[in-house]
Amino acid sequence: MSSSAANLFVLLGLGLAGIFIMTRKLKKAIREDFGAFVDRFQLLPPPQPAPPKAPHPLTALTFAVSDVFDIDGHVTGFGNLDWARTHEAAARTSPVVSTVVEGGATCIGKTVVDEMAVSISGENKHYDGPTNPAANARMPGGSSSGSAVAVAAGLVDFSLGLDTIGGVRVPASFCGVLGIRTSYGSLSNLGMISVSPSLDTVGWFAKDPNVLRRVGHVLLQLPNVDARAPRNIIIADDCFELLKIPTSRVSQVVIKSTEKIFGKQVLKHANVGDYLDSKVPSLNQFNKTNRNGELKASSIKSLANAMLFLHRHEFKTNHGEWINSSSPVMDPVVTALLHEDLEPADAKISSCQSIRSEMRSALNIVLKDDGILVIPTVADLPPKLGSKEVLSVEYQSRNFTLLAIASMSGCCQVSVPLGYYDKCPISVSFIARHGGDRFLLDTVNALYSSLQEEADVASKSNLTKNVISQDESAEAAKEKLLIFLAVTALAQTSEGNAAFKDKQYQKAISFYTEAIKLNGKNATYYGNRAAAYLELGSFLQAEADCNMAITLDKKNVKAYLRRGTAREMLGYYKDAIEDFKMALVLEPTNKRASLSAERLRKLFQ
Repeated sequence: MSSSAANLFVLLGLGLAGIFIMTRKLKKAIREDFGAFVDRFQLLPPPQPAPPKAPHPLTALTFAVSDVFDIDGHVTGFGNLDWARTHEAAARTSPVVSTVVEGGATCIGKTVVDEMAVSISGENKHYDGPTNPAANARMPGGSSSGSAVAVAAGLVDFSLGLDTIGGVRVPASFCGVLGIRTSYGSLSNLGMISVSPSLDTVGWFAKDPNVLRRVGHVLLQLPNVDARAPRNIIIADDCFELLKIPTSRVSQVVIKSTEKIFGKQVLKHANVGDYLDSKVPSLNQFNKTNRNGELKASSIKSLANAMLFLHRHEFKTNHGEWINSSSPVMDPVVTALLHEDLEPADAKISSCQSIRSEMRSALNIVLKDDGILVIPTVADLPPKLGSKEVLSVEYQSRNFTLLAIASMSGCCQVSVPLGYYDKCPISVSFIARHGGDRFLLDTVNALYSSLQEEADVASKSNLTKNVISQDESAEAAKEKLLIFLAVTALAQTSEGNAAFKDKQYQKAISFYTEAIKLNGKNATYYGNRAAAYLELGSFLQAEADCNMAITLDKKNVKAYLRRGTAREMLGYYKDAIEDFKMALVLEPTNKRASLSAERLRKLFQ
């Protein structure tokens, strides 16, 4: 085979490889369901009741469920292919799912969860991970990633998920939708795979706050009563210090919306860490058993450590035996949970349970029936796909510190989207006391429109400030450059003056020329170069430089004198006389100008 033929085959092969790669990318990019679903089916609601009875409250709404809820006749996959392979199809449907179907909604399928619902990234290698519709290159958040994606993509009106340590709140934030974690124990966990029984709660996602509330009324069997306005909306200042974006985009949006809807009098500020120090004494005990010679952690960080310990211990207790016996193919992150040293377990578990009890009491006391605690949902923007950032100690400490407040108190929490920052969704969270789910949903519904308006204003204001800041930076840089050029030009002039003094006129001209290049608006530099040109007999160049000097400085006496001299040498005597006279007008005592003008005047009388 000739070399040209070989090259042709190589190019052809590269071309086909490129087409194959692009085809794979396009297939991934145009997935109609954004990779949200693992199973498609329909659970239809019962027929509508005959008039005059009201239709079912969720009529015409569609929903999806995370693959941790049992559906009769379907295997609950738990985000792991080996789990699905080794477990039978469910014999009944989860009561939570049945309730919303009976309420009039249509279930259209099951959605992806993080592997065994333990992570908050939303990436699941078994299912190629769902794509975040709000930021395609960013993680969708977990564990209920598919459910959040289905809502964000507009594939369903709402979806159900499991929130243990952030499984609904994180993907809601990352995908830019509403997400609620209900009060612990307010809904049945039957027919749902448990991750950590002490922390597991049912949650759901929606784009519309009214839909979020309607689903809550059906699931929580809430009575139809008038909504109550909050008397206290407490901004957790120390929690907002963890935020990795400007607080003006989050806390200030809440403050302005609250003032507009409920008035300034309801706003309060608090330091959650200080409050927990005094009201949750078991955190100090947990600190002591967890220190290992290290410095004592803050209360809210200790709360996160207690939550993670409890989560990992209970996960290992629930699923360790199956993992050891089945040897499934698993993500290393999940495997690491099983091999983590959690001893001594008994004392720490007891401490964690005490913390849960004290946390609930502490928050119920401060929030009462009419208070809302405001915190960031998460501290960071959604990480880029494949990023190891979510595994870092710093990232987990920041975010689990925020997520632990509701998880460890059992209080209800709603994550509310606040538009975008740096092309990524951002959010804020509202927490009500344990059992205050209806009050929380009503408050979110009342604030939602105003929050979106203020978020939009803040976003545009931030954009304007960025533009102004860029302009100011450009001006500052320009000013620094001008100063640098001026200083350098002055140095060149100084060198030129020294050369002129040594009668090295050509060298002086070179220095003055460099000074003019650096600062072409300085009349002195042109005047100095004109003087050097006069010494060399270059009268035309001297006249031109003097013209420029006079244009820049109409009162430059030396420039008029030197131009007069150049014009005299060139034979332009009348023009030379006018230059000398102008020099005298500007400086009447200038003897050189007086003598030169008089000499030329007598010469041409």
